[in-house]
Amino acid sequence: MKKLFYIPFLLVCFLLNACNTAQQPQKNCEENQWQPLFKDDLSNAIYNKEVWSFKSDKVLRATKDEVIFTSDDYENFELELEFRIEKESNSGVIIYCTDIKKWIPNSLEIQIADSSSKRFSKPFWNCGCIFGHVNSEFDTSLPFAQWHKMLIRANGQQIDVYLNGKHVSKMNMAEWKDNKFSPNGEKILPWLAKNKKCEMPTKGKIGLQGKHGGATTDFKNVRIRKLKTN
Repeated sequence: MKKLFYIPFLLVCFLLNACNTAQQPQKNCEENQWQPLFKDDLSNAIYNKEVWSFKSDKVLRATKDEVIFTSDDYENFELELEFRIEKESNSGVIIYCTDIKKWIPNSLEIQIADSSSKRFSKPFWNCGCIFGHVNSEFDTSLPFAQWHKMLIRANGQQIDVYLNGKHVSKMNMAEWKDNKFSPNGEKILPWLAKNKKCEMPTKGKIGLQGKHGGATTDFKNVRIRKLKTN
């Protein structure tokens, strides 16, 4: 009788332990896929060492209006970053860049700017817009000297941008079949009207614009992960 009782007792203990193990918090697989866009020593970047650098607080900053680009090309990705602006800040995130020397118009830019400034008050200049193409969906005037978060989801020709957790702009490049006018009939800025966005490559380098507009924009926690493709 003792042996018969002992075996079921062990079985119950085993099942309880299995249940407890199953309820343990598991590591988020997607979280593990995130990788820093730039290494701490910027060895995987194309940049001017006299302009761009990581400060002691892990903040990435430029002293001039120059772009820092990734050495690698990227497609189908999510890019997440934090940024901090000043009055009159004007910067941006460049994606799908196929020519770093002539990145305009051979790329798309997601704008980071002081939307409260009269200089950048036009909807297609506002923070979070796809510069010169798609307006921001709401007023994106942001407090200065605070960190804000941006997420860019670039899945082939479909681009979605989130600002502080809210969807702020989107673009389906396949719909942009005219190089001079948007699908809504709005005129595209002349320096961006060199090519049809529906024909643009959806793979290229990623860049951060420097001190454009005379004011500093700081970046930190810039990271990327690949999207799963069918």
